Amino acid sequence: VREGGGNRGERGVEPGPILAGPGPASECLPRAFSKGFSSTFTGERRPKADRIFEALGATDELSSAIGLVNESVQCMLQDVGSNIATPLSSAREAHLKRTSFSEKPVLELEQWIDSYSEQLPPLRAFILPSGGKSSAALHFSRAVCRRAERCVVPLVQAGEADPNVAKYLNRLSDYLFVLARYTAMKEGKEEKIYVKPGP
Repeated sequence: VREGGGNRGERGVEPGPILAGPGPASECLPRAFSKGFSSTFTGERRPKADRIFEALGATDELSSAIGLVNESVQCMLQDVGSNIATPLSSAREAHLKRTSFSEKPVLELEQWIDSYSEQLPPLRAFILPSGGKSSAALHFSRAVCRRAERCVVPLVQAGEADPNVAKYLNRLSDYLFVLARYTAMKEGKEEKIYVKPGP
């Protein structure tokens, strides 16, 4: 199965496909079923239950959950997927040049977090995922992002993915949390506070 692609636009860096495999014409056909195996970008065949594909599925789900909130984040998640789909144990120099993931996006997220946080009231209690539909959707995306991070961390620890990928997902979840609060504030929606139930 081949996934990903797209144009990075302003960054002007050619993206690599997330997964390598048969062309689009055969993707939806029954004969294309690969008996429980799929290919990484390096051409390595692995079981579909491999943690690389688990992490790819989680980041793809995250991109779908984010939707049109931030197109640049969705494009960056394609780059995250490209790095995950290029296990360092089987990658050649040509692969690494196309799928490396730098610290720059991480630093950019931190700037966004600081910018929105400065406009929010101090957080003095545990808030529930709430604040209207838009805010709740962002909280849901944050939860999916945390799961994606948990899927990626073992790959980083095994030396199969760039540590910056895990850092990016970690900071992205914080960004989505701050953005959810900011959205609730701008829309005039109330954030629900956790109240411990009585005995």
